[in-house]
Amino acid sequence: MINKNSPLPIYYQLAELIKGKIVNGDIQAGDLIPSERQFSEQFDISRMTVRQAINNLVNEGYLYRHKGKGTYVTSKKLEHKFIGELTSFTEDMKQEGYEPSSQWIHFDKIPASKEIANYLKIESNEPVYEMKRVRLADQVPIAIETVYMSAQLIPNLTPQQMEQQSLYQYIEKQYGVNIVDGVQTIESTIASEQEAILLEIPEGAPILRMQQQTFLEGKTPLEFVISSYRADRYKFTIEIRRTF
Repeated sequence: MINKNSPLPIYYQLAELIKGKIVNGDIQAGDLIPSERQFSEQFDISRMTVRQAINNLVNEGYLYRHKGKGTYVTSKKLEHKFIGELTSFTEDMKQEGYEPSSQWIHFDKIPASKEIANYLKIESNEPVYEMKRVRLADQVPIAIETVYMSAQLIPNLTPQQMEQQSLYQYIEKQYGVNIVDGVQTIESTIASEQEAILLEIPEGAPILRMQQQTFLEGKTPLEFVISSYRADRYKFTIEIRRTF
């Protein structure tokens, strides 16, 4: 309950009360919480105080706002651990106990731009696959992934070949190559209108943008990937060691 005689600010007490209900499971991920007016009337406090409490919980990642609908409890974030292993989205999700799936946006063969050619170490205008899809975990959109890959290095690739297994698994089995390492760059940004629609989040919501180069043996580039992850559903954990 709220103790108005406590030295603790009322907004802090309300935030801790809501947080406790989330942690204890009294309110579940995806639940709509009461409105500012309802909290204000229930505890006889100002709506400004309620708004401050909710803002704090949004900033801490416990709640998220959906414009025009209300404020909801955030789902547990999927985790990608950087511990020296190169894995695909499909492999990551299965390891976490989720069922991965994809919704294709397009699969085309296009001439490589100068930028893409540079990442793939090929000539400009050489044919590359451009594979764009929404990646889902238990039918929830998690990321938008765009993959560029040399059509000469990996010929005759089709979307159907990736329906029952990950792209990495298919390529290693079908072409007899070993995918050995990669370089990832991650930055925070906000969702564009198209990204918001595909990820089912508000426009301007925070997302994590990742770029990745993946290499075969001999440092031959296999792919260049641009992915946009929902920041409310995904987190990256990096394992580090101190060296001397």
